[in-house]
Amino acid sequence: MRRPGRLPSIIQGGMGVGVSGWRLARAVASTGQLGVVSGVGLDTLMARRLQLGDPGGHVRRALENFPFPLVAERVIERYYVEGGIEGNATFRLVPKVTLTPGRPGVELAVAANFVEVFLAKQGHGGPVGVNYMEKLQAATPAALYGAMLGGVDYVLMGAGIPAEVPALIDAFAAGLPGELTIDVLGAGGTPTRLLFDPATVAGSRPQLGRPQFMAIVSSNMLAGYLARERRTRPEGFVVEGHIAGGHSAKPRGPLAVDSSGQPTYGPRDEVELAKMAALGLPFWLAGGYASPRSLSAAMRSGAAGIQVGSAFALCEESNLDPALRRAVLERALAGTLQVRADLRASPTGFPFKVVDAPTTLSDKDVAEGRARVCDLGYLRSPYRKPNGRVGYRCPSEPVNDYLRKGGQLEDTVGRLCLCNGLIATIGLGQRRDDGTAEAPVVTLGQDLSFLPALMRRRSPYTARDVVEYLLEGD
Repeated sequence: MRRPGRLPSIIQGGMGVGVSGWRLARAVASTGQLGVVSGVGLDTLMARRLQLGDPGGHVRRALENFPFPLVAERVIERYYVEGGIEGNATFRLVPKVTLTPGRPGVELAVAANFVEVFLAKQGHGGPVGVNYMEKLQAATPAALYGAMLGGVDYVLMGAGIPAEVPALIDAFAAGLPGELTIDVLGAGGTPTRLLFDPATVAGSRPQLGRPQFMAIVSSNMLAGYLARERRTRPEGFVVEGHIAGGHSAKPRGPLAVDSSGQPTYGPRDEVELAKMAALGLPFWLAGGYASPRSLSAAMRSGAAGIQVGSAFALCEESNLDPALRRAVLERALAGTLQVRADLRASPTGFPFKVVDAPTTLSDKDVAEGRARVCDLGYLRSPYRKPNGRVGYRCPSEPVNDYLRKGGQLEDTVGRLCLCNGLIATIGLGQRRDDGTAEAPVVTLGQDLSFLPALMRRRSPYTARDVVEYLLEGD
């Protein structure tokens, strides 16, 4: 693991499910800035790449370096298809994440996160990070352990309060089992603990390099809470504003919406940078900072730099489907692209930025024409059944299933299946038995003012172009 002597000025955002893949992270890290892979759903992504015949042989090359060869052999035997499955065949599903995971699912998750980080770190000496969602609590331990096996330099996490992650990182670095408290709906206040023992995968508990941990926050209050004790304190913060892509925090106070139904934010939602600086930890500003002027202003305010997502999501090394990327760029440059904060789209309950684009789930007809199915389940929430056992539900699953599990009908209205939709956005969507394919859903930040300057450099522009553009003011 690399311990950088100098903090990066630019953090590349960990976007979508696979949009920030190893090629993009490697390209950014090669410039000396922080390249970040998205750690969400990597087990499914690796399994589907193997089923497509592992184009380029990258997954198998990485697995040859996985420290536990028998695990790698089992993964390849289970998912690899020589020459790839037929074009209309369905992908074999991977085990869903639960609080009592079986060995095949754990091994796949560990191996997949190792592979993505390993590939991102090849051919350069720059820093590589991985981005997780705190909401996906049950998936975190196995995924994090795999990334640490790959030598990840930074771990970033948002969409919740990641108070226990520093201790989990400490445990794995020391070669010890780690624990997380899992939020279980209806648990009556009784903590539910998830234990992950590396020995279940490795047969041993090797000590590992400890990555830096950065919490993604949207308020001074949360940053102060995390910073006050050693066991919860990160090495730094990413301070994310509400116009950033993906999930955002809800506005504080009573919810108000504008004429288009989007949440409105006010002064209470602004982070006081002087208070951030007073915590004594480095921080980076995110959400509408993709310009040389914004980077300079951020650093004058006391920030170590900025995190940039959308500019990298639309660059050549991004995994965003090329046809989708071209369509988005054309609409953005023509001034017709709309990115809205949808209060209903995400089953998490957080506002989610949705790009309005034809043939995607942003189209009401496309969304309503999709048969509800929950075959991935990353965003399911565990809940306590009347018999005391734990079940799993998601407001985007079939409505009758959700109601049978104790959910409320109003929670299902307007929900999108982000799991399947985001994976389709990078060209790995499931093909259904009836011949249909999952429709994509695209997310970006609401500030795309960087595009004209980048497109003047070249089209398509590269990750290096983004970095050089942002550093023009240095």
